[in-house]
Amino acid sequence: MDTAKNLNELINYQEGSVVSREIVKKPSGNITLFAFDFEQGLSEHKSPYDAMVIVTDGSAEVTISGKKHKVKAGETILMKANEPHALKAIERFKMVLIMIK
Repeated sequence: MDTAKNLNELINYQEGSVVSREIVKKPSGNITLFAFDFEQGLSEHKSPYDAMVIVTDGSAEVTISGKKHKVKAGETILMKANEPHALKAIERFKMVLIMIK
């Protein structure tokens, strides 16, 4: 991407699914776009790296170490390395995931 792009136009919703598109993959980290249909999500897991979620459309429930957070378009949340976390669409939502190694 060598020109300005609208992130929400780079990925589309798919009924009943979670869609992802990798934008940057480097040894130092990754940037990935996601589009979650209503009630879709990622089950609880851990990552060895810090990860920042930036919601660009809709809203989601992000659970980090058992604590639930509602995050909506224009908001961000940090998921620290080795902490269990999960995501669920409380409405269709899109996000950017930035993972720093």
